[in-house]
Amino acid sequence: MGNSGDLGDEQDATNSQNKGKITCHRHTTHQIQTLEAFFKDCPHPDENQRRQLSKELGLDLKQIKFWFQNKRTQTKAQNERANNSVLRAENERVQCENLAIREALKNVICPSCGGPPFGIEERQRSLQKLQLENSQLKEEHEKVSNLLAKYIGKPICQMNSSLMPSLPGSAILEHQNVLPPPILPVHQEMDIGLDLNLQFKGINDLEQSLMMETATNAMDELIRLMRINEPLWIKPPSSTNIERYVIHPESYEKVFPRANHFKTSSAREESSKYSGMVTMNGMQLVDMLLDSDKWVDLFPTIVSKARTIQVLEPGINGNRNGCLQLMHEQMHILSPLVSPREYYFLRHCQQIELGLWAIVDVSYEWPKDNISSSHCWRLPSGFMIQDMTNGCSNVTWLEHVEVDDKTQTHRLYRDLICNNCAYGAERWVVTLQRTCERLLAENSQSIHEVGGGKLDFPQLSEANNSGVRVSVRKSLGHGQPSGIVVSAATSLWLPLPSHNVFNFFKDEKMRAQPFIPTENNMLMLQESCIDQLGSMVVYAPIDIPSMNLAISGDDSSNIPILPSGFVISSDGRQRDHYRASTSTETGFGTGTGIGTGGSLLTVAFQILVSSPSSSKELNMESVATVNTLISNTVQRIKASLNCSNLD
Repeated sequence: MGNSGDLGDEQDATNSQNKGKITCHRHTTHQIQTLEAFFKDCPHPDENQRRQLSKELGLDLKQIKFWFQNKRTQTKAQNERANNSVLRAENERVQCENLAIREALKNVICPSCGGPPFGIEERQRSLQKLQLENSQLKEEHEKVSNLLAKYIGKPICQMNSSLMPSLPGSAILEHQNVLPPPILPVHQEMDIGLDLNLQFKGINDLEQSLMMETATNAMDELIRLMRINEPLWIKPPSSTNIERYVIHPESYEKVFPRANHFKTSSAREESSKYSGMVTMNGMQLVDMLLDSDKWVDLFPTIVSKARTIQVLEPGINGNRNGCLQLMHEQMHILSPLVSPREYYFLRHCQQIELGLWAIVDVSYEWPKDNISSSHCWRLPSGFMIQDMTNGCSNVTWLEHVEVDDKTQTHRLYRDLICNNCAYGAERWVVTLQRTCERLLAENSQSIHEVGGGKLDFPQLSEANNSGVRVSVRKSLGHGQPSGIVVSAATSLWLPLPSHNVFNFFKDEKMRAQPFIPTENNMLMLQESCIDQLGSMVVYAPIDIPSMNLAISGDDSSNIPILPSGFVISSDGRQRDHYRASTSTETGFGTGTGIGTGGSLLTVAFQILVSSPSSSKELNMESVATVNTLISNTVQRIKASLNCSNLD
């Protein structure tokens, strides 16, 4: 009986202890695999994501929350242990090297005679000898500097930093004992400048490693942004396009915390994602997108100029996988009222799997070139290209930039740009689709003529009182007439839907109203295109003999073409109310348009005012004539569209 009582007391004590313990719940294999997979994409799930996981896995919200906290702590500890191991090994290696150097210093000998180390007197004599040589080098450097300054026409200290960024004066000669370039005859002075420019343009190993790290991190962010929709991406409230998304700022900051590039209150972000099918296979498209010349030709209405500064990694075994290059580009809106955007950026290509490619662009500070800093910064952006079985490709485009509007965008284009339309992903994809369709129709592998007739507004002067901007250039380009060309452009707002304005210019009878009749021996060569974002009507006068040569099958590449035209787009906003006159004769008035936006029209003329053989010189009268021509044309367009009362 005594033993029985003792056993009962022990059981009561055990039960009392078990009541104070917390029951542990061990997750199933399926639950752990699901949580691990989700953690790889999103280690910081929000409340909605935790609730969804709770329903899917049959776990409490607290269990989900604690699991992710523990997982993050575990991952951090593992990373720290790995880093400590690396640092410990590096420390041991440095200590061994330090010990070896100390032992070597004990047995140092003179490199010239094999004798004992230099004494104080020997070191003094060597120092005096080096100082004498340094003085001679300074004199030679000064001679070369004077020679270059004489050729360039300004002191050497004022030369472009891109020419001699590593020659701040005599400091390098004093500390590095570097020999200056040899003095050459005067006819070789240009070669000296070119050699110096090439010598100091290289990218060292440290900077190249930094570029590779920047591009790799950008690629990781791009792939994650491509594969996750909500909550990172949302549809804009005003958008009816099911393929168009913009970034949700709060969700993005949680997943990709970072400091803003611009620290001013005027800075803002633009983001968009859009998908579309293009009529070109993926590999061919990748090759074109990595070629700066073809990049311009693929997007003539977006990219005005581009160049590859240096190819840092060409790819693996001739494949584009792993390709990395430093590039520069200038982007524009087809209007003289909008200043271009300029980027120095890294472009990195990676093959995700067979038939799937990703190309990322990310801005990079490039101080080698002496240009003013840009007002925009490209965050990880780019495109994913999926090969399809029919020879086409599905392209998903992502644009994400930070803009500092120190100089405010012109009021006519402010809504179009700020609403992610002007430089948005949809515009890139739509432009690429149109170019690829044109290439397919022409059945040509070369695209260098695609952008030959594009409109551009280089070196435009300030707008005059009439809002017209004029530039003058000497035309010597292939396929253009030789001589002095005056270009004039202006943009205006019209209270009409953009497709109405496009239909007006396409209509043969209506289009003739604002135009001055051409000469009897001239024909008008015209092309037009339209998509969901805008339209263009480009035309060029051509004489009858040249047209007959082209029709007869002769080489038409040498026929001089000087294009002018019209660019039409929506104004980027929905108007609550505006009223325009209704015309039963033309059918282009809209009456009262509730909730309908207007359109932006850019008119651009190019006129040859003198040929190389002509003795006529360009004067202000020629510029004034072109200015008057475009101003009168704009007034006639307004009158034809019943918009004459607009300012």
